[in-house]
Amino acid sequence: MRKTTVRLAVGAGLVVLGSWLAGIGTASATMPFQKKAKELGFPAQNCQYCHVEKLPKKGASTNNERGAWLASEKTKRGAKEIDVAWLKDYKEEKK
Repeated sequence: MRKTTVRLAVGAGLVVLGSWLAGIGTASATMPFQKKAKELGFPAQNCQYCHVEKLPKKGASTNNERGAWLASEKTKRGAKEIDVAWLKDYKEEKK
């Protein structure tokens, strides 16, 4: 009886841990990000301002150069969330 209880407790703990780790995932864009970017004067007409996909899915999106830069700034600054105001420091590469 005791072994069964221990196994159930360990199993439940692993499920909770796995769910938590899956939830923290990667940073993804949200409509408030796009709205704030527009308010700050950036030409963010759709998700493709920072992503390759038209409608990126959480955890399965691909960043374009601007989005990759924002993600690296998040890491560099040790921020919990991307701040679109950082875009004022972004220098687009000339092609």
